[in-house]
Amino acid sequence: ESRADAARLRALVDALPARERAIMRQRYGFDGAPKTQQQTAQALHISRSYVSRLEKRALARLMNAWRK
Repeated sequence: ESRADAARLRALVDALPARERAIMRQRYGFDGAPKTQQQTAQALHISRSYVSRLEKRALARLMNAWRK
């Protein structure tokens, strides 16, 4: 079940809008070590507060999609 859940989570993250997807992949270490909001902001050339808002929105989308 764990592998199936991981695959489902990856599919849901891949379905997010591009910027939200990039934030989630960096913040939660999908492509290596997890990064801080500040590191993610610098990599994407956006503010840390905008990373925080987009991360919150992406998490809400993922939780909603997971329940379906």
